[in-house]
Amino acid sequence: MIDYETFSRIKHLHEIKGLTTTQIARELGLDDRTVRLRIEAKQFLPRKSVPRSSKLDPFKDTVVQMVESYPYSAQQILQRLREEGFDGGYTAVKKFVRKVRPKREKAFLKIAFAPGECAQVDWGSYGSVRVGETMRRLSFFVMVLCYSRQVYVEFTVSQTMEHFLACHQNAFIAFGGVPSRIMVDNLKSAVLKHARGEAPIYNPRYLDFSRHNGFTVSACGVAKGNEKGRVENGVGYVKKNFLAGADLPDFAAINPAAKI
Repeated sequence: MIDYETFSRIKHLHEIKGLTTTQIARELGLDDRTVRLRIEAKQFLPRKSVPRSSKLDPFKDTVVQMVESYPYSAQQILQRLREEGFDGGYTAVKKFVRKVRPKREKAFLKIAFAPGECAQVDWGSYGSVRVGETMRRLSFFVMVLCYSRQVYVEFTVSQTMEHFLACHQNAFIAFGGVPSRIMVDNLKSAVLKHARGEAPIYNPRYLDFSRHNGFTVSACGVAKGNEKGRVENGVGYVKKNFLAGADLPDFAAINPAAKI
């Protein structure tokens, strides 16, 4: 098979250096007919590969029907094909099953909320900021009302429980009320432990706070980003549309700027 580089050399030797077909064939170690065909060709045409037949070919329709009717494993399909006379190997069956099996996509439940029913909260962080003579990590608390998508943002230099609860209180005041339920990510201020498939163990201080203020707490499922999409969007909005490129000389300037 002649590749593009060899094709170009044949053209160069013939058109630029003026060599004959025989001279080019001798120079490149090729057959005279091969060289002549390439000289006559106006452009390079790669040779089309001919697919090789497989022992599986007569059984492919059966495989497709089985895959579409039930999630059989490749080993189960191989056993069925053996009964029908297939004497090929497992690898060929496995590769073809992987090729034709419909891809499984995760299904996400679209979550809807009534007014005042729920809010989502989370922490965000973004670089550092000057506080007096020192630099501190900049954090921000975000609460989003799930129905109206109204957002409350408060900047802090710590993510302690005291800051977490104080930010809740400030958000309730800003919203003029308390939602019936608050959804939290699995952050330690709210959830001490949440193993996959098990009930979450909540931080007792946060549970006491929720009872005092009259709301219930629910933790998002482990690795279930779709369940807290509203607050994640809020955190992303603060980073991209407020903090990115902002000229904030010190921490004292941040919260007033956020309220503009």
